[in-house]
Amino acid sequence: MSRHITVDPISRLEGHGKIDIILNDAGDVERAYLQIPELRGFEKFAEGRQVEDMPQITSRICGVCPMAHHMAGTKAVDGVYGVQPTATGRLIRELAYNTFMFEDHALHFYYLGGPDFIVGPDAPKAQRNIVGVLGKVGLEVGKKVIAMRREARDMMTLLCGKVIHPVFGLPGGVSKRISADEQKKAIEISEKAVEFGQFTLQVFHDIVLKNQQYVDAIRSDAYTHKTYYMGMVDEKNQVNFYDGMLRVVAPDGKEFLKFKPAEYLKHIAEHVEPWSYIKFCYLKAIGWKGFEEGPQSGVYSVAPLARLNVADGMPTPKANEAYQQFFSVLGKKPVHHTLANHWARVIELLCAAEMMLEQAKNPALTDAKIRNIPMTTPTEGVGVVEAPRGTLFHHYWTDKKGVVTKANLIVATQNNAARIAMSVDRAAKSLIKAGKVNDGILNRIEMAFRAYDPCHGCATHALPGDMPLVVRVYNPQHELVQEIRRDMQRAS
Repeated sequence: MSRHITVDPISRLEGHGKIDIILNDAGDVERAYLQIPELRGFEKFAEGRQVEDMPQITSRICGVCPMAHHMAGTKAVDGVYGVQPTATGRLIRELAYNTFMFEDHALHFYYLGGPDFIVGPDAPKAQRNIVGVLGKVGLEVGKKVIAMRREARDMMTLLCGKVIHPVFGLPGGVSKRISADEQKKAIEISEKAVEFGQFTLQVFHDIVLKNQQYVDAIRSDAYTHKTYYMGMVDEKNQVNFYDGMLRVVAPDGKEFLKFKPAEYLKHIAEHVEPWSYIKFCYLKAIGWKGFEEGPQSGVYSVAPLARLNVADGMPTPKANEAYQQFFSVLGKKPVHHTLANHWARVIELLCAAEMMLEQAKNPALTDAKIRNIPMTTPTEGVGVVEAPRGTLFHHYWTDKKGVVTKANLIVATQNNAARIAMSVDRAAKSLIKAGKVNDGILNRIEMAFRAYDPCHGCATHALPGDMPLVVRVYNPQHELVQEIRRDMQRAS
């Protein structure tokens, strides 16, 4: 008789979810589902609001990555009003955004994903957290991590007014200029950030890369999918978190698409499954072919590994050196190993720190011209940034008074949703054999989604009204016995 294993709730992620694992009579995995039971309605909340309020409204989607939504929203409002920020306005935005990327990547490495490596994937549950990490690396290292994150958040407060819900982005620039004293403080914090980035990269080398079991796990079939990848690049095809073209490479590493962010609807579509509130994105040029990998499938991935796969290098020297080592160790591009996201994330952390220092030292940072005032009738705008979790789209339509008539958000975790679902299924099928399951195995299955640093609070959207609900009852032979619906396709 088949067995049903549920991991609920799943842990160390933003948002909520559960994993349902169905075993066959032999005790092997028939199918594993990552289900997202929560929903949000920010696209509908936006309607009827003034568009310039959107960067503040959408930052409330998530308390972990509000800066990503604030910045994507601010850039979308730029587009609505047909205005570009001044050079100094853009510089302040980029400095703030790189600081956010640095701090957020540190959060995931040390608090969410890192415990699986630092403490160990089979360690007791009570130790697979920041407390266990401190016990492993020592209090002095722990103090260093906590202090650096605090200074980075202080810097975001200095630049953005608030660290949780930024208030500085305006159409055409920012709301606050930077003084000479504040620039000096930004330089001091950025110098510490670069040192911390190098320290974190060394921690990864010492704990993960010197452990052959971990390297073997990264390279294993249990955590490998050959898919397409998408990320933002600058004019040199180097990683850029704030602005650029969107590049897609095929499973063989060859460029498949390169397009302007405003053209995203020509290339990306969304598929719906009945067992989750999250939508599954795919490439329109290929179409939805199911949860399959390979060049014939439209499934693609975003996030740190994808950004390194689509780029020809990093824009800063120390991070670029680490980028070269990454591919020399893991093989030719693209790297298809899901757990390699953790290494890619640390490389990006160092890159963000180097960019912070470069931008903090720029003499233009203290210039008084921080904003171009919009002078045109509002219409429609698209704002795209690379969130820590991958490519984030904000798209607003307005009437002539600047009131939002429609909004569309595609967040990083939606872009990754199909590959994440595939990763959980692959890990479960690889790790559970003959019904043998323990807590360590279940945690290794969770590691398949944790590598993407997903945010399901951001990624689910639905119309207001009755909460959609479909209950299906199956007998032991997996035959549908009864279906009870409460949604727009309600049975009569």
